[in-house]
Amino acid sequence: MNKINFENIPLDKEVYTFEIDDILYEKKDYVLQIYYLFANFVEYTEGRPLAHAVLDFMKSHYEQSGEELVLEKTLAHFGLGDQYIEQFGRLYANGQLPLKLFLVDPTKEFLQKLTSLGKKICILTKGNPVMQLNKLKHLDWQGLDKNIKVFFVDELLFRKLNPITYLAQDYQVNENDLVNVADF
Repeated sequence: MNKINFENIPLDKEVYTFEIDDILYEKKDYVLQIYYLFANFVEYTEGRPLAHAVLDFMKSHYEQSGEELVLEKTLAHFGLGDQYIEQFGRLYANGQLPLKLFLVDPTKEFLQKLTSLGKKICILTKGNPVMQLNKLKHLDWQGLDKNIKVFFVDELLFRKLNPITYLAQDYQVNENDLVNVADF
């Protein structure tokens, strides 16, 4: 989890941008729920009681080594075919999570402060837009999502637009009136 020092973020700016993973919520909360969904899908597809073992294996590998190669090692360990790769990708991008994702407390408190000061807040995120929107959909915003716009870095770059310049134009402010929270 990234540790943002919210005390060092100036409050005299107009627009504050947030990334999603490990800033709004802890990414592991999303990842582990996807592993749960995948493990249950494998059990259902294989017709044998594998869910608990698959989930434990995936969680253990994730906690020890991170996300990289979790799926490949799981498929190899349980003798599962490559046909599961596509389903895992679908679940990872837009799975319906069984539990809500929660704002981390320091971020929630900072969002509340920005809202009370009338500041503009937006999400500026990298990665698959479908997946990032899915995460936002499952986030328990506690009412803090009013008037928040979402922008996708990759989409803006594809259109040959500088994300910060684009945001400044969209919000009609100078670029120096934007703060990327992740920079702190």
